[in-house]
Amino acid sequence: MPDAHIHPYIPNSMPATKHEMMREIGIKTIDELYVDVPQKLRFNRKLNLPEAMSEQEVRHHVESLLRENKSTKDMPTFLGAGCWPHYVPAAVDNIVQRSEFSTSYTPYQPEVTQGMLQALFEYQSMVCELTGMDVANSSMYDWSSALGEAVRMATRINNRTDIVVPRIVLPDRCATLQTYVEPLKMCVKKVDYTRETGLINLEDLKEQVCNKTAVVYVENPSYLGFIESQVKEIAEIAHDRGALFIVGVDPTSLGVLEAPSDYGADIVVGEGQPLGNHLNFGGPLLGLFACRGEMELIRQMPGRVIGMTTTLKGDRTGFCMALQTREQHIRRERATSNICTNEALCALASAVYLALLGPEGLRELGETIMMRTRYAIRKLSLIAGVKAPLFKSPHFKEFTVNFDRTGRKVQSTHRTLFKQYGIHGGKNISKEFPELGQTALYCVTEVHSKESIDRLAQSLKKTVRGKR
Repeated sequence: MPDAHIHPYIPNSMPATKHEMMREIGIKTIDELYVDVPQKLRFNRKLNLPEAMSEQEVRHHVESLLRENKSTKDMPTFLGAGCWPHYVPAAVDNIVQRSEFSTSYTPYQPEVTQGMLQALFEYQSMVCELTGMDVANSSMYDWSSALGEAVRMATRINNRTDIVVPRIVLPDRCATLQTYVEPLKMCVKKVDYTRETGLINLEDLKEQVCNKTAVVYVENPSYLGFIESQVKEIAEIAHDRGALFIVGVDPTSLGVLEAPSDYGADIVVGEGQPLGNHLNFGGPLLGLFACRGEMELIRQMPGRVIGMTTTLKGDRTGFCMALQTREQHIRRERATSNICTNEALCALASAVYLALLGPEGLRELGETIMMRTRYAIRKLSLIAGVKAPLFKSPHFKEFTVNFDRTGRKVQSTHRTLFKQYGIHGGKNISKEFPELGQTALYCVTEVHSKESIDRLAQSLKKTVRGKR
């Protein structure tokens, strides 16, 4: 009988090879490799795996599992909160799936990757146009990691230790930021909000910002969807005390909202998923990152910046990595970040998407989202006992829906919507912000038709009344 652990495609599964490797590193059993893992955390039994199957059987099995999922194609979905349903033109998928792009990992060798380098250069240029910033890198992992890197970049510039952020921020994003700054023993301070509007409390902000403040961070639109109309005043407070001003954005709003550069942003971060990238069950995502053009800032940017140049004779245009500040490129301990890759394919998708829309298309997209958001708010606010939104401010894409006066919990309301009416509601934020009561965060984009919004309103009305 052959050894059950020998795999035809894994050479080091041969017992003789295993023994030779173990002898070389000085161990007698495989378990010695895991001595640092406590026994209570180890899986001390065999995995419950099915027997080996043929290719046809595996395909049938996987497809049967996939049929159990429901996606945004199967039902109206009003869930956003950091990853949003948007329409992706067929041309985006067609271009991104070309083998020249889909098989290209990262452009280490400019002489053979001019196509990808040019695409990333175009992506950077479009991000700069969107945000009004001077320089953008060729992408980060997601909004959260971009924020963490931006804050660490700011502290390298001004050598300060405090970070001031709004209380209304996606908790997961704030947790990622905490992870980034904890090793530096930095302090994250949260600024309260005005209960009526949701906007940052400027008096509290003035008290929090001091000569230790490295960064003042705001999001516009906010996590809860309202537009922060005090951004210029916030920028002045930050700059008056020598802090850098970082703005987090949803790029689909920039066709209708003022560019962050116009109200004093030093660094802009955001989530690029809405720009031509599918939900894909939650990832991968795309972190936007741009800053002002001073060399003091550019030299401290994380990731990589693609540049355009000419040949020695000056007769041909070429592209290359103009700035590589990570540890692999000889920087070692002087590296600005340990980010070792980027989301090149997602960045390419965003470049194609933005090129297809153009400035007018982006403006039309933003206007459509705002109009449909406003329509959804009006329809839901007509339901007895439902308050939408909680804050008296203009909203973009997302808004709060409160159920306190209906006597229902958010969780049970969403369960009924899903099981009885085939609708996926918003995100339950009652634990994230308990002071807001039984509140959910709903999302409306260009993919939500008038009919789907009306269906939501009718189903929600029946749900809160306790009827089917």
